[in-house]
Amino acid sequence: MNQVKYAAKLGTFSGTMLVVGGIIGAGIFLSPAVVAQRVGTAPLTLAAWGLGAVVAIIGGFVYAELGARRPQAGGSYVYLRDAFGTFPAFLYGWALFLIMATGAMAAVAMTGANYLAELLGLEASAGRPIAIGFIVVLTALNVLGVRIGATTGNVLTVLKLAAIALLVFAALALAPQHSLPTPRLAEPLSPPTSWPDLVVAMGGALVPVLFSFGGWQQTNAVAEELVEPQRTLPRALIFGVLIVAATYLLVNVAYLRALGLEGLAASRAPAAETMFVYLGPAGRTFITFGIVTSTVGFLGMVILMSARVYQAMAADGLFFSRMARLHPRWQTPVDALLAQGVVALLLLLTGTYGQLLDYVVFADWIFFGSTAASLFVLRARDAARGVTSPVLSPLHPWGTLVFVAAAVYVVIGSVQSNPGNAARGAGLLLLGIPVYLYWNRQRLRRGGSPQ
Repeated sequence: MNQVKYAAKLGTFSGTMLVVGGIIGAGIFLSPAVVAQRVGTAPLTLAAWGLGAVVAIIGGFVYAELGARRPQAGGSYVYLRDAFGTFPAFLYGWALFLIMATGAMAAVAMTGANYLAELLGLEASAGRPIAIGFIVVLTALNVLGVRIGATTGNVLTVLKLAAIALLVFAALALAPQHSLPTPRLAEPLSPPTSWPDLVVAMGGALVPVLFSFGGWQQTNAVAEELVEPQRTLPRALIFGVLIVAATYLLVNVAYLRALGLEGLAASRAPAAETMFVYLGPAGRTFITFGIVTSTVGFLGMVILMSARVYQAMAADGLFFSRMARLHPRWQTPVDALLAQGVVALLLLLTGTYGQLLDYVVFADWIFFGSTAASLFVLRARDAARGVTSPVLSPLHPWGTLVFVAAAVYVVIGSVQSNPGNAARGAGLLLLGIPVYLYWNRQRLRRGGSPQ
């Protein structure tokens, strides 16, 4: 039996940076244009991001209480397991390992690599080797210890926040120095003219907004590596989500001031165009570097946090036993990290990651909503045992219901927008059923308890 335990080395700052780094990737540099297109006015654009911030803050409260009730490595896997049993928990880990985390790693690595190749003046073909290098190096750093992996992420997260801060400062404090061509929209903007139209438009805009806010939940997976996790994790979640909410709102104000509503809606690179307006080509180059830093930092956080889920799943006897082991010196799940890296590289090399991610993008919010719903079950069970939590979500139960409803809406919106992809994604999830049955049978043979 593995006697090595995780090392509790991360404080509130590192935890907060994990939250911020796990949320801010490439979404805020791409999604605002889609949101502007769907709502058609500047106030509604900001309102959509404001609503997304409210949902994210509610989610932060929910996950803060879950983390305080179950301060264990594995995060959402642990909450789903303890509330609903091993089957839904396994499906979450299965989807994460097969596509959601590994596909995101491949996609984000390629995004960052392509921007870096452009920044360095390299051929487009250089993107894939650079992406491979990102995954290999960041996986190796995380193998060598949680502090090394987290410190790398901290540095990259601070750099990305600094780049975003310069963008916001330039747009809000400087006078425009350069002009852009008149934006050309494929279709004219059509603001909603009635309440039903407003509900539909705002609902459509919330899908990319909420996807851009996703990611804070993964920090719960490293609970055992936080100092005093029952206090540190809730603080990190709330601080981190608030920082991201403020950042996203300020960035959208900056985009709208620099580009105008139509310019933002038509832009394929709003951050680069905003910096060009105020700082010229040097500004565009700087923010490109910021995007590279943002994507690489996000990649590092996904690598660090997701591997803890597979380790927890393996420790329950529901995955390869080697993945349950922690290195005796580095105290990291080396086999889980390496296996995750191999799958991500296979997806990268075969070029299938984008398509697979499209298939399962709706599943992310299925597990978000299910995990939030687990709070109802865990509260009731803990109360029956006389167990209290040091942290309570101040908005429960209504806030939790709102978050679950938002998750349901995102899933429905994703399915309606592309039912074919959703059907394929559901098929990939269903492939986990025979895999679960196999591992569960093995676990029961070794004397595990049925759940």
